[in-house]
Amino acid sequence: MNLKARITRTGAILLGKYVACDGFDEQQPIRVVTHVHADHMLGLRESLKKCEMVLMSEATRDLIDVLKSPLFLMAGNVKTLPYKEPFEYKNEKITFYPADHILGSTQVLVEDQEGERILYTSDFRLPNTPIIRSDILVIEATYGSPRCIRNFEQKAESVLVDLVDRGLCEGPVYLFGYHGKIQEVMEILWKNNIRVPFIVPEKVFHVCKVYEKHNKKLGRYWLARSEYAKELRSKKEPFVAFYHMAARRRFIKEKAYKIFVSGWQFQEPIRQVNEKGFVIAISDHSDFEGLIEYVRKSKPKLVLTDNYRIGHAKILAKEIEKRLGIRAIAVPPTKPKKK
Repeated sequence: MNLKARITRTGAILLGKYVACDGFDEQQPIRVVTHVHADHMLGLRESLKKCEMVLMSEATRDLIDVLKSPLFLMAGNVKTLPYKEPFEYKNEKITFYPADHILGSTQVLVEDQEGERILYTSDFRLPNTPIIRSDILVIEATYGSPRCIRNFEQKAESVLVDLVDRGLCEGPVYLFGYHGKIQEVMEILWKNNIRVPFIVPEKVFHVCKVYEKHNKKLGRYWLARSEYAKELRSKKEPFVAFYHMAARRRFIKEKAYKIFVSGWQFQEPIRQVNEKGFVIAISDHSDFEGLIEYVRKSKPKLVLTDNYRIGHAKILAKEIEKRLGIRAIAVPPTKPKKK
């Protein structure tokens, strides 16, 4: 295998001679954090202690400050890079490009001394992610199976807005998602004139403040523990409450509309799970067709599909070879067992 790019069994994406993305590798002096989702911050504490430098976007740094603590990143030498501004380290050049996934998400391009372009997409969504030309491409494979195709992306937004409207006619609506997805839904609802109060717990509140700092419009929201939020609840007045998916079991007994936002749905934009429970198919990853389109337009000579993180890396590699005639390998060869 071409050793200019590898994915280790601990989830680090190695690019060129010096860079490890989204995981710690003791041989690499540079660590890159592409975004704040947990499977892309693997080994970050160790990277801060042992790496010469940890690179990330400014928005990613701001989000880590609220999701961890303002002191967390002070354990290492952290440098923020603007998009499209090359950073030179020894005989290689590192450039960040935006990825439409979560605020601050970054694609990473390493150009080596032979002029080869080694690119890691991290997680992304088309059409709002720029496609970067590469010689060696490391690509995510979350929806890497031909079964993972959505033909209703725009329809899902209108279905979401209609469902929230319907729920608000009966009282509060509870919405569950992950960081980034929550804020995207807040943007969608605000853009579509849902003007009831938004209620959020403390961590979501602080994540929202970072989004607003970076020019995102999320509407008017209040802390769930505020007196105003308590009053709304006691009077059963309409509001939309946004909680992390991990908190959903706390609200099982709530007799209100509950909406779960998930990308793992491909047949229809909405699925009803019980009388007032619904799954809406809004994803921050490209589907199978988007992944294939990225590879086609990037024009690499070799593709590595990420077989460490959840997804269909082996299937995607086979489909790339069959459809595009480009050599593709799922790496690592077998998925590590998660502890």
